[in-house]
Amino acid sequence: MQPRFLGQLGLADAVTVLNAAVGSLAAAVAITEPALAARLVLLAAIADGLDGVVARARGSTPVGDHLDSLADVASFAVAPAVFVFAVARPALGGSTPETVVLVGVPALFVAMAVVRLGFYMLEDRDVARTEGVQTTLAATILAVAYLAGVTDPLVLLGATAAFTYLMVAPITYPELYARDALVLGGLQALAVLFPAAVDRVFPRSLLVFAVGYLVFAPVLYWREV
Repeated sequence: MQPRFLGQLGLADAVTVLNAAVGSLAAAVAITEPALAARLVLLAAIADGLDGVVARARGSTPVGDHLDSLADVASFAVAPAVFVFAVARPALGGSTPETVVLVGVPALFVAMAVVRLGFYMLEDRDVARTEGVQTTLAATILAVAYLAGVTDPLVLLGATAAFTYLMVAPITYPELYARDALVLGGLQALAVLFPAAVDRVFPRSLLVFAVGYLVFAPVLYWREV
């Protein structure tokens, strides 16, 4: 007998569930293998982009949008928060103020990511823009920065703290054109497969691409909406 819910899922939903599974795995390994966790966060981001492609090609189901936001909580809220905690823990936690920062910043990141994803569910999906930094972008920057060699705990915690505001900030971000999303996905795949190749060229290129979009997209990246 087929399980009740699985028979109602489409192919795009299966990719979304894979995103959640990969993100959960990233959180599970972050304490002992932060570099692997960072690569898994990027892999989850690839799955997050792929489920939309599959949905447009093969159709979606009524539960698809809900699954997408739930998966994003695992992959782009909890996983990067645990990852940053894992990277910063060896350097911080020696005093009460340090412990508060070490635990509080990742916790606030998860909280604001959940708020952002909740309100994202209310946005018009036919409009090619969104309010606040996307959780996927925030998680991608945190993960790829580490793979690119940015391993200073204070820098990663500072970036995480900044994203707790930027994810809910009144800043409009245009969605990527398909061609640019393809470039992003390609760089993500190369960074996952070859993170140390040619002096970390792939994660560093992805970091430049992602930070460029973060900083300049609200004012310079124009598209019809």
